Amino acid sequence: MLRRTLLIQGPLAIVLAVICPRAYAQRDSALSEAEIEVLREAAYFPAERVLVFIKFLDSRTKRLQDIFARTRLPGREQDTHDIIEQFTSIADELEDNLDDYGPHHRDIRKSLPKLIEATERWASALKALPDHETYNVSRKLALESIRDIRESATRLLEDQREWFAAHPPAKQDKNEPYGPSR
Repeated sequence: MLRRTLLIQGPLAIVLAVICPRAYAQRDSALSEAEIEVLREAAYFPAERVLVFIKFLDSRTKRLQDIFARTRLPGREQDTHDIIEQFTSIADELEDNLDDYGPHHRDIRKSLPKLIEATERWASALKALPDHETYNVSRKLALESIRDIRESATRLLEDQREWFAAHPPAKQDKNEPYGPSR
């Protein structure tokens, strides 16, 4: 019985994935298509990419603040939960990018202080939300993500200062987004 179910559901899942790949891909994405495109454009410029992530996380924070700034609407708690989930997903993606930039010595020294400053702003905004069982766990996870980003950015800033002091960058060619090969 299980084998027959798998034989029927397997092809059905493949057909659905082929027919509606965009709907399937967007269902789990915390980013809009426009935001994904902006990230793609900034892919070769790590310092700019970090700033793009800051912008996206700031927009989610602003949306949270807007929800509680106006008259209470039905579904506010679920909307808050969903935005916090998006926030955490984007923050985790940023953390992954930071983990990648460090060992490869991508020069993001100018954007790291802005990122560290932004973590304070985000944490304050999330802590200011009233308690509610619908989103308290999500908020806790988001705050942990913010803490991890702050720790990574602080450590990475110090590592980059040391590394670039010992290895001053050569004059950068405009056509090489990462600078000269090392």
